[in-house]
Amino acid sequence: MRVGAARAAAVRWVAEHARPAPGYRGAYFSGSTVGRPDDAELAPSSDVDVVVVTAQDEPPAKPGKLRYENALLEISYVPWAELRDPAAVLSSYHLAGSFREDTVIDDPTGRLRALYADVSPRFAERSWVRRRCLDARHRVESRLAAFDASAPFHEQVTAWMFPTGVTTHVLLVAARRNPTVRLRYPAARDVLTAYRRPELYPELLGLLGCADVSERLVRRHVAELIRTFDATVPVARTPFFFSSDLTAQARPIAVDGSLELLDRGEHREAVFWIVATLARCHTVLAVDDPALHAARLPAFEAAVAELTGITGAADILARREEVTRFLPRLWTAAEDIMAADPDITGKSGDALPPHRPLC
Repeated sequence: MRVGAARAAAVRWVAEHARPAPGYRGAYFSGSTVGRPDDAELAPSSDVDVVVVTAQDEPPAKPGKLRYENALLEISYVPWAELRDPAAVLSSYHLAGSFREDTVIDDPTGRLRALYADVSPRFAERSWVRRRCLDARHRVESRLAAFDASAPFHEQVTAWMFPTGVTTHVLLVAARRNPTVRLRYPAARDVLTAYRRPELYPELLGLLGCADVSERLVRRHVAELIRTFDATVPVARTPFFFSSDLTAQARPIAVDGSLELLDRGEHREAVFWIVATLARCHTVLAVDDPALHAARLPAFEAAVAELTGITGAADILARREEVTRFLPRLWTAAEDIMAADPDITGKSGDALPPHRPLC
């Protein structure tokens, strides 16, 4: 399917399902399709991210991944309160990228286009790029600091792996690239190569523990991912924020996307999403099918140990210290990237420009 056709399906989904809902304030595109031409091919392992804006301070649970007119959509909600201040949007590494271009699908109040008009011309100003890098760095530090060594092992793995992976986002944000989720490591490798800092990439993989894993080993544990994923989908009942990633509709991304990376020689880059998805499966199984969780737990523990070198909380705490020690060098690389980008405007250390909330 072409990107344009998938976007058109998303527009129709918004009109049919989102617009009639109470509190609806508009919708826009986000994620990896932003900036891609309509005639580009959308891989089966990719989806179209749609953000629905609501007046509710506590938005409903996100529908997540769903199939609509043969397009795989990822639907999420954001309260208007998070978007009303352009400075807050410009400072948020998750929000700002959606407004560097005109991504608005529907705007009954006119506020989204006003936000785009305010954010887009300032997106590449150095002070805002740096703020977003700081936002990503803070996420690494704060979430690793919140690690709970008493939690079940599958929860420990999730709590360690995701903030560790945000080290890649610091670099992607510095280069004004999309802070992608599943493909964050190959994207960070491309940035480091483009900005002549390739020596940092093995260190990023080393923090994850997969710098030296073999393709054969990764393929063996992909087989476990397939078995666990296919066993989890039919029994999943309890809602989690990631529940839509563990459905039949999401299989092309959760499973086939990892196989795709392997087939193109990026087995180390596949480790992040393989282990993350396995951990999420066990989070569900621990609640919805404890017997199956217990039966598959040894294979999960082996996958984590062999792919990342993590066998328990002590290893995670030691790896957390490695990440902390690495952060100053990571920050230097981010500053170097910002300095080398000719399209980033303003001087380092510039004061933040004035802003006005969009009421």
